[in-house]
Amino acid sequence: MSQSTKVITGINTRLSYANIWKPKSINGCKEKYSVSLIIPKSDTKTIQKINKAIDAAIEEGISKFGGKNLNKAALKLPLHDGDVEKYDPNYANCYFLNANSITPPQIVNKKVQPILNHDEVYSGCYARVSISFYAFNIKGNHGIACGLGNIQKIRDGEPLGARSTAINDFSAIDDK
Repeated sequence: MSQSTKVITGINTRLSYANIWKPKSINGCKEKYSVSLIIPKSDTKTIQKINKAIDAAIEEGISKFGGKNLNKAALKLPLHDGDVEKYDPNYANCYFLNANSITPPQIVNKKVQPILNHDEVYSGCYARVSISFYAFNIKGNHGIACGLGNIQKIRDGEPLGARSTAINDFSAIDDK
């Protein structure tokens, strides 16, 4: 992977579907660590870096595309428009992409100290994430995928997901 295909996202990137502590198998495939990154459209610096890295991955991947420089519009690309492809207010005015890896990400705090408490980094918190882009050609499907590198938690955010807390589910019961 070249440096031109690697990106570190900005500080307003939000984690979603964060399977970062334990790998998960999807549709019977090999277990992977994965996360969906929600990136505000206002973070133009990160979006520009991602688009440049995707272009570099396309260029590096010509051999995977049978030696052809395929039209970008004909490829499956990792960056998606949350206003078009998601019906979720958490994705409004944002782009998103899914990143995964068979190796676990290193997860650190703002001071680059390891985070070991699994409750500390979750779907909804904000983080910088190192990602890299690479070409694929699987059964005639051509595109660019996103590899998950490491995660640096920046700050807490409203947890995403439908799970409620015990405090919200129950009230105290007297022992009488």
